[in-house]
Amino acid sequence: MKKALITGITGQDGSYLAEFLLGKGYEVHGIIRRASTFNTARIDHIYQDPHVERRNFILHHGDLADASTVRKLIYKISPDEIYNLGAQSHVRVSFDIPEYTANITGLGTLRMLEAIKDYEEYTGKKVKFYQASSSEMFGATPPPQNEKSPFYPRSPYGIAKVFSFDTTRNYREAYNIFAVNGILFNHESPRRGGTFVTKKITCGVARIKKGLDKKIFLGNLDAKRDWGYAKEYVEAMWLMLQQPVPEDFVIGTGESHAVKEFVELAFKHAGLGDWKQYVEIDPRYFRPTEVHNLIADTKKAKEKLGWEAKTKFNDLVKIMIDHDLEHES
Repeated sequence: MKKALITGITGQDGSYLAEFLLGKGYEVHGIIRRASTFNTARIDHIYQDPHVERRNFILHHGDLADASTVRKLIYKISPDEIYNLGAQSHVRVSFDIPEYTANITGLGTLRMLEAIKDYEEYTGKKVKFYQASSSEMFGATPPPQNEKSPFYPRSPYGIAKVFSFDTTRNYREAYNIFAVNGILFNHESPRRGGTFVTKKITCGVARIKKGLDKKIFLGNLDAKRDWGYAKEYVEAMWLMLQQPVPEDFVIGTGESHAVKEFVELAFKHAGLGDWKQYVEIDPRYFRPTEVHNLIADTKKAKEKLGWEAKTKFNDLVKIMIDHDLEHES
């Protein structure tokens, strides 16, 4: 039985990846941060009580800011694969807390790779490492963007992700660690955090439909993104670690749509009237520097991984709206 360690397991991607790996027969370990309130809603359905014998889903307290705990967990678990999904991942918020973003999103990756390097040197065992890189690293680079496109990040988050990308590549080349970067373009789902624009839209539409709210407050409606379905993207993460040699891959749909298109489709699918009567623009949600258009060139992923996005924009919006119409209250 292979062992996998996932940071950020309580997040959208972490929960889908945990499900996927359990389905593959893995023993899955996850790192969760201590909190005074429960923050495990996305993985409660696969939780296993510590008293259950032969359980294959195990959670550990830890933090990417704490190098000693990261190191101890790697030695204790002895994982075959590590998926580093943990981060301060909200782009707009990264402008408000840039130092924290750099510490967790950037230096957290360095701490993880340093621990892997020492573990491999001491034990002689090899670990495969996946780094969750981001299309935000491309920033102002003209689309479409692929593995050879230059980075031009436009936020502290994007800058921290570039640091992590380069650190991962450097440790691969310097220490022969099987380390890859998955450059994932925007990927959404019903499990998306409520402060992210797509979930904010679909939850807002559902609440308006039910008469609970009258308005949604949004920022830049003209920003264009390549939006895919997170549940599908975790398979691409796994495929990268099954390759004979470590390489970096761009993952996306190859389509770009504006936030305004997402809004229009969400209101239409919910059976509401003109979206403009429900949406107000709030300047506080604009970024100091904006990323205007991201489109993934996924040729390499199709050719080498055999992976291609199945759920496209219209279906993704419907999946999220249908979920929130049923569950939002």
